[in-house]
Amino acid sequence: MADAPAPQVPQINWRLQTWFNQIPKEHIALLKLHYDELNRSMKVSPLVSSKSLAFADGLHYADSILALNAVFSDNPSIDVLYDLGSGAGFPGLVGAALYPKVKFVLVETDKRSIEHLTQCITSMGLKNVELLNQSLETLPANSFKFGITRGVSTISKVILGIRKSMLVGGALYHMKAENWGMEVADIPTQLCSVWSPGLVKEYRLPIGEVRFAIVKTDKIS
Repeated sequence: MADAPAPQVPQINWRLQTWFNQIPKEHIALLKLHYDELNRSMKVSPLVSSKSLAFADGLHYADSILALNAVFSDNPSIDVLYDLGSGAGFPGLVGAALYPKVKFVLVETDKRSIEHLTQCITSMGLKNVELLNQSLETLPANSFKFGITRGVSTISKVILGIRKSMLVGGALYHMKAENWGMEVADIPTQLCSVWSPGLVKEYRLPIGEVRFAIVKTDKIS
């Protein structure tokens, strides 16, 4: 009787140094440590889509890199950035590895994600990260000025949830797909007296043809 064929191991792609050769190799190495931890965590908890894991270099890491580049190009003075709903660490831990002079505050409620983020921070040796195990709505009033969010909820729901915790004059950056304009159009009129939305930048990932965008909501009152 012939032996059963061995199960196929998914092809793992890691092309960040080729795509982003301007990033120091030691920073890319930190991102690889994060990816290794993500693979380990995925055996226990589905932190990202399992189908995306083999192409995480493009779908998750490159997306975070390009989005953060847009954010810091828009406002180079940011020294503390809150990642609201950090999940598996995109983009917060990616940013912490690439921008060591910036403090990243990761806000997350899910216990499995908190365990993963804690392990990643230790493995990567990051000193510029603070982890908050709480919801957006429970952040203290006027507690932060700049934030970023990816895949948490609609623009309207997020800015409603942080309306008290973000300082006037601050800005929240939203990582969105190509239908971002529909979300902006759906922002209730009453919120527009507090928030001013606008497009920062559209971009494409190194793989695929879908366009992504960074949309900013400035808190004006």
